[in-house]
Amino acid sequence: MSLFLSLPFLLLSVLTASCSETEICENSQKTCPVVACGPPGRDGLPGRDGRDGTRGEKGEPGQGIRGLQGPPGKMGPPGIPGPPGLPGAVGQKGDPGDSSVFDSSQADLGREDLLSELKHIKNWLTFSLGRKVGKKLFLSYGAKMTFDRVKALCTHFQASVATPQNDAENTAIKIVAKEDAFLGITDEENEGQFVDLTGRRLTYQNWNTGEPNDAGSQEDCVEIQTDGKWNDISCSKSCLAVCEFPA
Repeated sequence: MSLFLSLPFLLLSVLTASCSETEICENSQKTCPVVACGPPGRDGLPGRDGRDGTRGEKGEPGQGIRGLQGPPGKMGPPGIPGPPGLPGAVGQKGDPGDSSVFDSSQADLGREDLLSELKHIKNWLTFSLGRKVGKKLFLSYGAKMTFDRVKALCTHFQASVATPQNDAENTAIKIVAKEDAFLGITDEENEGQFVDLTGRRLTYQNWNTGEPNDAGSQEDCVEIQTDGKWNDISCSKSCLAVCEFPA
């Protein structure tokens, strides 16, 4: 009987003990340690930049309003010219001119002005660069070359290699040249028979003493020396070019 009587007392003790422990646990959860906080510290130095990441793919064009076009850039270097184009179609034939408009008096006046101008030019050339004798004007090209090149040069300017027909012309060529120059005389066709470039026999000669001597059997051309005397020389030698023009 004593055991049954004490059983309620034991249960009450267990419940009281469990409730005490529960309150202690709840109180312990509600409390926290108090930490005293000081002033914030200074910012530290920034860290080093990180490495660039890989470039992403190009995005899709935006859907908004497109901005204004910027100013044009600097002009680049010119490109390689392209091939010429095809020729265009031939145009229609124009109407014939009106001959009644032509004024013969104006044409004559223009012709006289042109002739006067040409005369002034000829006088200037004669005074500064050449010498005029009779109907010939002798001019120096100012360069040395072979006989064949002298012939080609004079022909290009509708002239001929200087060929004196008398003492006056010979002196004029000597003054114009001022040094050794080719004359339009050769014996290339027949050795010892000197002729001008038209094939005519010479009517005037002014050979130096002992000339022509055809030294080495290769002297088929003629030069005028600084004293005005002639000497036969090789046509491959370089001498001054002097041309004669009709005046």
